[in-house]
Amino acid sequence: MSGFEAISNDEKARIARDFITHAPPGEFNEVFNDVRVLVDNDTLLKEGASSAFVTYNKDQFTPVEIDGDGEKVLVTEFNDLGNGKFLNPSTKKSFKFDHLKKVASESQSVSIDNGAESWRAELEKELKAYRSEHYKHGNIGAFGRSSGNSVTLIACIEDHQFQPKNFWNGRWRSQWALTFDTTASSAEAKGVLKVQVHYYEDGNVQLVSHKDIKEKVPIGSEAETAKSFLKVIRAAETEYQTALSEDYIAMSDTTFKALRRVLPITRTKIDWHKITGYQIGQALKSDAS
Repeated sequence: MSGFEAISNDEKARIARDFITHAPPGEFNEVFNDVRVLVDNDTLLKEGASSAFVTYNKDQFTPVEIDGDGEKVLVTEFNDLGNGKFLNPSTKKSFKFDHLKKVASESQSVSIDNGAESWRAELEKELKAYRSEHYKHGNIGAFGRSSGNSVTLIACIEDHQFQPKNFWNGRWRSQWALTFDTTASSAEAKGVLKVQVHYYEDGNVQLVSHKDIKEKVPIGSEAETAKSFLKVIRAAETEYQTALSEDYIAMSDTTFKALRRVLPITRTKIDWHKITGYQIGQALKSDAS
């Protein structure tokens, strides 16, 4: 009996969940197929690890096309309606999402939070313009909710490049939240910026980076607030991407070359200058799909 076969089913399911939720961007199917072979029990995998599919897709801001209209909606915790259904706030419709096949179905009209909608719609307009300028193949999500005079706006941005033929995949994610009283003059925006890149030609290197941000945003009309919010987002993301690229270039000549294993098991040297040339922050915004 092998070591893995001797593990309990609960432990097997936990291990499977860990592998799946930590799959690099663009490599979910490969990781899932390997885990499926390892577990060798589809019933156990479905019952014990299916929650990992949901976690992974929401955490990665997985984009999905609805009704074949070309516009993609992000699958996130912020538009999760429960029971496998998600909200497309732009069209005021819900859809069912298959977390394994990554396809949408059963689109239908739903009621929305009208107290936040005018604020959310203005934010969405600003985000779309920002995406067109900086994330040409990216996807955005603008979500809102209200309680009395309090409004919360959520902005999500996802952009990725999957380049398996070049042995690398990467994804940019940013998440912003602004909660304010409609009578207030300012409020604090909180953001989380994330970059994850996996490079695996003649080696196995991952870049996983994130930054937490807090900035004041002036509160005015719906349009004024959206523009001010976007101004903060733009400045913070530009600064982060620039710093990340500069750090990565510096690391290529220091940290990477100091790794204990000079050669991977293939006995072939990794071309660090080639990795540096990708300039991760900028590469995720290039025209490659």
